[in-house]
Amino acid sequence: MIRACAVIPYFEHPRTLGVIVARLRQCGLECWIVDDGSGPGAHAVAQALVSREPDGVRLVTHDANRGKGAAVLSGCRAAAVAGYTHALQVDADGQHDLEDIPRFLAQAAQHPQALVLGVPRFEGSMPAARRYGRHLTHLWVWINTLSLDISDSMCGFRVYPLRTVLALADSEPMGERMDFDTEVVVRLHWRGVPIIEIPTRVLYPQDGVSHFQLWRDNVLISRMHARLFFGMLRRFPRLVARSFRRTRPA
Repeated sequence: MIRACAVIPYFEHPRTLGVIVARLRQCGLECWIVDDGSGPGAHAVAQALVSREPDGVRLVTHDANRGKGAAVLSGCRAAAVAGYTHALQVDADGQHDLEDIPRFLAQAAQHPQALVLGVPRFEGSMPAARRYGRHLTHLWVWINTLSLDISDSMCGFRVYPLRTVLALADSEPMGERMDFDTEVVVRLHWRGVPIIEIPTRVLYPQDGVSHFQLWRDNVLISRMHARLFFGMLRRFPRLVARSFRRTRPA
């Protein structure tokens, strides 16, 4: 039996945070908000949520902005110390369809060793530049895993088995910003962690605030793809053998 909570990496999204926390609490999930260096106003919003419900909402604070990946791992570590086995990662910007939470948790309960990964359905809301970049990342993920097992590695709506993801983080350096979501999925796949995909609606709000920094984050993502490519080359014989075993008739 799993024990799941929610981890919310949070940086300057005060308008949407309360709605997200309320829905997670309706699903019975304790919420770990990781404030990744927000300013005083946004931090006060997170603190108010904790004060309102101290038994159901926790706050981890980074003094300076370290990146989404660093925030996710800080939340996962805190949750593991508190005795949780799984963490539902939800972004703080309101993009995710939280009505799908029961589906994600049901799959995690049925497959506790797996990474449960959202596959976004954008319904035409994604900016064109982001769409093209996403397709390029899909291609590199297929190359770096020598498989088509991962439809979309970038969705921040997912359930981590905590022991597995923290063991990975403790043994291999990974990107801590926008490169994290993809890198952790590829490295878990390399380790043979099952990946269960769930289609889910994702919306880019017209008035939404994005913290994607075009030059910095594209450089980080490009470096991540190169790092994974050379990692794939080192693992090439094993990955090919694993693929062959999966496709060979019983």
